[in-house]
Amino acid sequence: QLQASGGGLVQAGDSLRLSCAASGLIFSTYAMGWFRQAPGKEREFVSAINWSTARTSYADSVKGRFTISRDNAKNTVYLQMNSLKPDDTAVYYCAADISYQRVLGGKNKHWGQGTLVTVSS
Repeated sequence: QLQASGGGLVQAGDSLRLSCAASGLIFSTYAMGWFRQAPGKEREFVSAINWSTARTSYADSVKGRFTISRDNAKNTVYLQMNSLKPDDTAVYYCAADISYQRVLGGKNKHWGQGTLVTVSS
């Protein structure tokens, strides 16, 4: 199971850190990712990190503002979001799969329940 948390209502320019705690899987062997879905839009890729943290990927829209990280000892992946914009408003989902490529493509096996981030202008 993946349990996301940390969403909330913030103003443009603020920061938030999302967390996703994993259970029931060998976390240190899984690639992890974040996706988001804004109202009326399809779910889109935000960021991913492989099991060893050696590889990370970001959507162009968040590069330089968001940072993904993980703590394998805590079975948790994080998404640090800085300089938030109203366009970042969405439900954020964490994702997990043994395959980093499947996470990149949104074809991962596991999904969290989502946490809402609202950025006001």
